[in-house]
Amino acid sequence: MSGSTILVADDDRAIRTVLTQALGREGHEVRTTGTAAGLWNWVEAGEGDLIITDVVMPDEDGLDLLPRIKKLRPNLRVIVMSARSTLLTAVKAAERGAFEYLPKPFDLRELVSVVERALSEPPKGRETLDGVPGHGLHREEEALPLIGRSPAMQDIYRALARLMGTDLTVMIYGESGTGKELAARALHDYGKRRHGPFVAINMAAIPRELIESELFGHEKGAFTGAAAKATGRFEQAAGGTLFLDEIGDMPLEAQTRLLRVLQEGEYTTVGGRTPMRADVRIIAATHRDLRQLVRQGLFREDLFYRLSVVPIRLPPLRERTEDIPELVSHFLSEARNEGLPVKTLDTEAIEVLKAHRWPGNVRELENLVRRLVALYNQELIGAEIVRAELSEAPTPRGEPAQAGESLSGSVERHLKEYFSAHRGGLPAPGLYGRVLREIERPLIELTLFATRGNQIRAAQLLGLNRNTLRKKIRDLDIQVIRGVK
Repeated sequence: MSGSTILVADDDRAIRTVLTQALGREGHEVRTTGTAAGLWNWVEAGEGDLIITDVVMPDEDGLDLLPRIKKLRPNLRVIVMSARSTLLTAVKAAERGAFEYLPKPFDLRELVSVVERALSEPPKGRETLDGVPGHGLHREEEALPLIGRSPAMQDIYRALARLMGTDLTVMIYGESGTGKELAARALHDYGKRRHGPFVAINMAAIPRELIESELFGHEKGAFTGAAAKATGRFEQAAGGTLFLDEIGDMPLEAQTRLLRVLQEGEYTTVGGRTPMRADVRIIAATHRDLRQLVRQGLFREDLFYRLSVVPIRLPPLRERTEDIPELVSHFLSEARNEGLPVKTLDTEAIEVLKAHRWPGNVRELENLVRRLVALYNQELIGAEIVRAELSEAPTPRGEPAQAGESLSGSVERHLKEYFSAHRGGLPAPGLYGRVLREIERPLIELTLFATRGNQIRAAQLLGLNRNTLRKKIRDLDIQVIRGVK
């Protein structure tokens, strides 16, 4: 909408000049000031159709000015710019009613596009995020769950900030080690359910036959071994957030029950008859391609769309290597706070880290930093030490099998993750049979998919008698998707 008056507040003269020229070419009148007081005088006088303001100004924080602006002129939209481009800044901007948050340095074309959108979109009622905490956000930057100022992370921060005050179901995609649970925790900790519990369950670490009981609880005597009534994760997460990690590993029968919960908002325990209200926000995550699983018949399409109301993709570390120095500094600080020796990495060592491919992502980097702090006496760690550690590093736990890796190695890694999920305790009896079924089921399912449901050809490929295969399909409750024979 040309011909509008835009108020710009920034203590950087160069930025004021650039915005005046760019927005002036679009036909807008631009008025600039280097102080929050100057901006507030215009707001009180009823001037301006849109505000663009920096956060750090000499007399007052721009974010602190936002609530007063929204109270006096609730329909006056504000675009916030900041060089303090962290998740906390994005959350504060959204919580205090900003129309959009742009990190510095910003893309001028993007800013002009946001300005036009802010001037043309009709008001949507109250534009602050009711229910998002205004107090309790004053956490130290070091305590933030997500670290990095790269463009890729800025997109994540803005997306998370917009979702804080909602109960929308979120699907987080990303490779192992990218911080999917950290993103889920951020949505919970800064959201309106922050006073409720955050409950996480990893589908890959739970035996398939126990997943429904883990999720929904069970009644006494519901199945062999159910000696007492047990609460499930849905009940434990009541009033808070339920994080379903590695949702792609959920068996089809449990998917059906989860879909019913999402559709009807209630569930029953295993062996129970009384419906219970599901008062939780669902956040799911996976490192797998769910669309591919849908095509293979291993994941319900209707559940996929129910879970993917808002999809978020966390970038792998190799796509944001500019964040590595800040991440290293963060992990070194954490180690120091835990009583470990004070260490730093020299410039060349940081460059070696930037050149690495990081198959284990941020988790791999964190483990490396801790290893460097613990094993080496030098206060300043150089490139040669880093190169040596990277060349000897094993495949990170939880990563998919690499080309040429044996099946036994992949199974071993899976079992280590399964045991670690019990935090030093032992899993339930019957582990041998469960492990065999976990291998046997996908083997049969994928073979049937490859043969388009032709059981004769599948039996031949597997080296099984056809009757034996049919019995296993029945015992494992495998759905056969028939195709062209």
